[in-house]
Formats: sequence, C-alpha cells, structure tokens
Amino acid sequence: MPEEQIKYKQLTAKLVGNDVVCFRLEDETLLKVYVSMSRVGVAVDRKNPDGTPLYLFNTALRIEAITKDRTFYAPPPPAPTQSTHEKPADSAFVK
Repeated sequence: MPEEQIKYKQLTAKLVGNDVVCFRLEDETLLKVYVSMSRVGVAVDRKNPDGTPLYLFNTALRIEAITKDRTFYAPPPPAPTQSTHEKPADSAFVK
C-alpha cells in the first residue's frame, strides 16, 4: 500500500530583514547563522486540527564561526599529479 501523499501549492518567500543572526560567545567567538528558504508550500486539501493552514518548508542553514584570533585550520591542497602521457614540447611537431 503506498504512503499517503499531501498535495501542496508552492509559495514564493521574500526575505524580510536580514538573512543572518549573529551571536557573540563567552570566548568572544562570533557565530553568524545564515538562513534561507529553499521551498515553501501550503497544503491544498488539508488543514491543521485547529483549522490553520498546514505549511511545509525546507530551510538551508550555514554557520560561520570567527574566532577572537581569526585563525582556522584546513586540510592541505591535493598534491599535483604528473601525467603519464607527458611529452616534450618539441615532440608534438613532425619535421
């Protein structure tokens, strides 16, 4: 038996205000939390038990931490690989 599906009408969402909330932690680290809405919908044929509209929404969060000394760690970049088909520059031309 297939799962029950609810039909939603897709809505557009406009940002009101700022998309970032900042928090200053006890150790003086600044946390910036960015929020965006990726999809918003209202149920077409269903409501909440109290009669209010039933909404479905997906959000995307991005968190940035800025430490007091502004340092961070990252893995080293990958080492360059040497091609096995490498030819000297002049061998590409026939004389």
